[in-house]
Amino acid sequence: MKNTKVVKGQYGYIRAHRSAVILRTALMFGLSLAVFGLGIWSTGSKKNLLTVVAVLGCLPASKSAVNMIMFLRARGCSEKVKEQINRCGAGLTQLYDMVFTSYEKNYQVSHMVIKGRVVVGYTEDVRCDARACEKHVETFLAQGGCKNVTVKIFNELEAYCKGLENLRKQEEEPLPEEILENLLSISL
Repeated sequence: MKNTKVVKGQYGYIRAHRSAVILRTALMFGLSLAVFGLGIWSTGSKKNLLTVVAVLGCLPASKSAVNMIMFLRARGCSEKVKEQINRCGAGLTQLYDMVFTSYEKNYQVSHMVIKGRVVVGYTEDVRCDARACEKHVETFLAQGGCKNVTVKIFNELEAYCKGLENLRKQEEEPLPEEILENLLSISL
């Protein structure tokens, strides 16, 4: 049987991972509730050791709930945009459904391409501040040891496709794996 798991950076990652995160969160809270109920059933009171275990079980469940909320708010690349980008981005290292979080904002980047030390991306989110997203990604790439990386985020699909065509025309460069790894590690 073929493994069809969608991994981070592939098209449909957010949609596929969203249901898994919802299920995991529900199971974790359900387990804590079951332990709490078992403690009340076995002792007849809330004042028992299983109540403490149930409360401590809510900590990882709450962390999972935060992750679930982020996935519920995130939107991946639309099918229409994917089809248009596939025509102009063929042959390039591509990433889909990237969400970068900062203390101030979240940046949803539908598609990214890496070629050499250049990273370009397209966001469908009209509220996304492309310049702030560029600075955020550049900062985190530099912190991850990727120096002298140029990041450009586009809000217009036509301009993005022209940028991809220009990248394809450039001389072939080896893919710096550290850039790819850093981008995947800092995204949702």
